[in-house]
Amino acid sequence: MATLASLRLGTTHDVLACWFGVDRSTITRAIGEVRPLLTQRGCTVAPGIRLGSLAEVIEHLGADGRTGIIDGTEIRVRRPAAGRKDRDKFVSGKSKQNAVKAMVLTDAEGRLLYCSPVRPGSCADITHARQLGLAQLAAGGPFMEILADAGYQGMGA
Repeated sequence: MATLASLRLGTTHDVLACWFGVDRSTITRAIGEVRPLLTQRGCTVAPGIRLGSLAEVIEHLGADGRTGIIDGTEIRVRRPAAGRKDRDKFVSGKSKQNAVKAMVLTDAEGRLLYCSPVRPGSCADITHARQLGLAQLAAGGPFMEILADAGYQGMGA
């Protein structure tokens, strides 16, 4: 329940700990265990159709020439421990805060179809999309329209 509240409402772990009457570390551990399970399960878009990977989402959108919407989202996190070699990677240039970033793909109605694994907040949207292979998937698949903001200019797809 805490994981769903965190994903849907964007509530911090401290607030969730107060709501559920447990320690913050318990919430953090629970969310860390449940999120991968939700990712493996995928997203049900119709009876019998479950999308579990970016390739499946692209194939689904292209099957009927549907429109997709893509954007990166940042989630504020606690500052990584002192002495960690990649500590500065988590500082987002956009919000000037410690964050992790995920790429989200929805259909035209706004239903979530795919949420990528998180990357450090300093990762640009276009870099994240390239690392996930979005350009290759879109170029090799059927025709579809994917709406994106200026953060994806230069993708070439």
